Amino acid sequence: MNPITIIGSGFAAYQLVKTLRRSNAQVPIRVITADEGHDYNKPDLSHVVSKQQSPQDLITATAGEFAEQQNIELCVEHWVSRIDVEQKTVVANGQHFAYSSLVLATGASAFIPPIDGLKESQPITLNSLQEFTQHETRLNKAGSVMVIGGGLIGVEISMDLAFANKKVTLAEPSAHLMSNQLPELIALKLDQSMRLMNVDLKLGQVVKQVAKSDGQFVVSLDNGDVVKVDEVIVCTGLIPNIILAKDAGLSTERGICVDEAMQTSCEGIYALGDCAEQNGQVRAYLQPTVISASSLAKTLLGERTSVVLPNMMVKVKTPSYPIQIGGTTLESAVSRWNLDVHAEGIVAKAFNEEDVMIGFVATKEKTKQAFPLLRELSTQ
Repeated sequence: MNPITIIGSGFAAYQLVKTLRRSNAQVPIRVITADEGHDYNKPDLSHVVSKQQSPQDLITATAGEFAEQQNIELCVEHWVSRIDVEQKTVVANGQHFAYSSLVLATGASAFIPPIDGLKESQPITLNSLQEFTQHETRLNKAGSVMVIGGGLIGVEISMDLAFANKKVTLAEPSAHLMSNQLPELIALKLDQSMRLMNVDLKLGQVVKQVAKSDGQFVVSLDNGDVVKVDEVIVCTGLIPNIILAKDAGLSTERGICVDEAMQTSCEGIYALGDCAEQNGQVRAYLQPTVISASSLAKTLLGERTSVVLPNMMVKVKTPSYPIQIGGTTLESAVSRWNLDVHAEGIVAKAFNEEDVMIGFVATKEKTKQAFPLLRELSTQ
């Protein structure tokens, strides 16, 4: 019997392996990855600097340990160049690997915006253990850092760098941090919290050019400001890795298109995690991946199972101003906010055009109400 074959070794791939093994200890599983294949906790990348962690500190199981624990065939540093849909094989490092079912867990790559000189200046990205390993020395040596992007990841990393006593400048085109997910008052409170940590916020400002000079980055903003820093970190979102799928003739949009059971447009081939697009959405968070992996494991073992996603929460790793987000708080979906403001925190409830509560944001001490709020959301 040819093995269930998974391309990728990130959180989605390894979550699927663990879920499969909890149900079936013997089914053959092969993982093919271009990386070293170590198991690690990706969210920890947001606070590696302040905790003075090394890449080794993040590894929960080496590739060899993981392969042995889970009884799988693990092909590390293997670049998959082609999927042969007709022959049901993948080609990696010149070898042909036959599969019974195939799962694309190819993840996503950091988006580098088309800023003059940015790509050429080789900025830092922190989307994987491999990238952290590559940039660890640069991060530790830097006294000053420019973070481009004021979304969730940019905010988390900026706060972590500030905790590590780095001089941090954060550039964000919107008027507030995390403006697509937070109501204005909470965004303002987060802004204030960051400024109290001496993070220099360049809000409503666009980076126009990045150049290297005398070992430093020279960052020019559209208002005429010029900032010189030791390093630049780009946190402007992710692009799903879809080239393999596209070349194999699978249906792709922003991500690899999948149905309710995570199957692609080709029978027997599935996609999971940051590369998968379901109902027009790419869900780049851990909880939907865990739930999707649970359903996909059943499907792969012969019981086709649809993914049903409940309302979910995201904990923003901003210790100086704790935030919990639940349900849907995207600016495009929210018609109005209902704010309950206290000295110990804020609870903001999001409502849609039908005046149905669709999400919430809780801050500081009020984050303790997150689970009751999530229950309230599920009854709407």
